[in-house]
Amino acid sequence: MGPLAAVAGDPDILTDFIAPTTIGGPANITGDYFTFTGFRPKLIPIATFAVEKASLAEFPALNGQSVSYARLTFPAGTVNPTHTHPRASELLLVIEGALSVGFIDTAGKLYTKDLVAGDMFVFPKGLVHYQSNQGPNLAIALSGFGSASAGTVSVPLTVFGTGIDDVVLAKSFKTDVATVQKLKAALTPPKKN
Repeated sequence: MGPLAAVAGDPDILTDFIAPTTIGGPANITGDYFTFTGFRPKLIPIATFAVEKASLAEFPALNGQSVSYARLTFPAGTVNPTHTHPRASELLLVIEGALSVGFIDTAGKLYTKDLVAGDMFVFPKGLVHYQSNQGPNLAIALSGFGSASAGTVSVPLTVFGTGIDDVVLAKSFKTDVATVQKLKAALTPPKKN
């Protein structure tokens, strides 16, 4: 028997678009249904990295369309930590400022590039990648995904924030339990009173 392969993606639809049953079908849909306004400029400055998504969860008209977007805002010195998108490739376009980006392939090779406004970079589906603003000015990027729900798996939070035993992590990273506990503490959000 030869090697087996599996391919998965957003399902194809047999209609022009998927109308939610909550509004009574396509006859009741207007252009508003196909409009997303979540990327309009904000007047409040931010101090930390922020991502605003236009995926299936935020924009139901994307159901069945195999596409979504995210706006990434990087104040000076911020980073979008290492992560993956298990269901989609990512095409990043720098709109303003400059970013240092990179991904690691399955052979462990690191691919990096410094980007400026107008540059694009592709992150292959499922590979660990990051973006970083190492400069003194704000950077903004748009990311397009080949899925209405690309998914995001944060490497730091997944490894150190999900309850994996400290001894397992210490052995995996060839360090000690105290170091693992420091990393976990740094990634744990403060408890709300």
